[in-house]
Amino acid sequence: MTAAPAFDLGNAEWLAHRYVESDDAVRFIHLPRAEHESQAFLIDTLLGQRPTSPDLPAEPLLAQPRGKLHFLFHSAFCGSTLLARALSAPGIAMGLSEPAILNDVVGYRRRGAPPPAVARAADLALRLLGRPFGPGEAVIVKPSNILNPLAELLLALEDQAQALFLFASLETFLVSVARKGLHCRAWVRELLEGYVQDNFVHLGFAPEDYFRLTDLQVAAVGWLAQHQHFTALSAKLGGRIGSLDADVLTDQPEAAIAAVAAHFDLTLDAADIANGPAFRRNSKNGSSYSPAARSADYAAARTAYGEEIAMVVTWAGAVANNVGLTLDGPNPLLQA
Repeated sequence: MTAAPAFDLGNAEWLAHRYVESDDAVRFIHLPRAEHESQAFLIDTLLGQRPTSPDLPAEPLLAQPRGKLHFLFHSAFCGSTLLARALSAPGIAMGLSEPAILNDVVGYRRRGAPPPAVARAADLALRLLGRPFGPGEAVIVKPSNILNPLAELLLALEDQAQALFLFASLETFLVSVARKGLHCRAWVRELLEGYVQDNFVHLGFAPEDYFRLTDLQVAAVGWLAQHQHFTALSAKLGGRIGSLDADVLTDQPEAAIAAVAAHFDLTLDAADIANGPAFRRNSKNGSSYSPAARSADYAAARTAYGEEIAMVVTWAGAVANNVGLTLDGPNPLLQA
């Protein structure tokens, strides 16, 4: 464990890491800005042992003023980690990738906490995550997609925040699930289980119907539920929520970065970022990567699973049509 400076609430390198529900307290860990680059997600299993603050009572922390914070919501397997990293520029913005304290808010809710208590925990987390890393900097929070049912609450609490919904097309999403194997097929079932518990799925299914679905059908239902939610939320909140197709991000990185930067009111050099390291390495493990390598990987998966995926895409299209849902993203910032 590396040495850390004394705890300082004004230093954003002390990351608000966990909501300690039993004590109504917050635990901070020390994570220097430079080390965020090597972290795919800000969760215990990846962060390892780090300097930790004493657990601090929540109530005084609720007086923390709000920072300039925006949201990067996503449907998974769509380059959201890459984008959060690409938007991080000292003096301008810092991206936080799936901070665990927000996952704690979801767990608190699912264990039966009343809505006002959930809102208070979410408010606490956002105030602490929004502390700027430098004067005038914005913070771009990329929550895990288990937070998507709480997106409206988060945007109500941060009423000056803008939001982006980044998504892969349904077919591309299903290719990702298929190529990642059994672990990912199990994960999409876990995700949908949580969404059903959150009353997030309104696609005409009865509870027993989910048992009859294949893994990729389950994945498609989770994807559709997210699109349905953000489509409705975009209609309600207007220009505060934009969307971006992941294929546009990879095919037109400079234009995509420029569009997202404008949406978040960030002054970024889109050309420099598009030609920089964020788009030349795997955002999860740091290995070299390229659009050509990604295309080859996905082509191989389409060869192996194409028939199953095509059938599920057709089926999902019918499900969407039955509830009047388009498969396009709401309020796109940039067209393909």
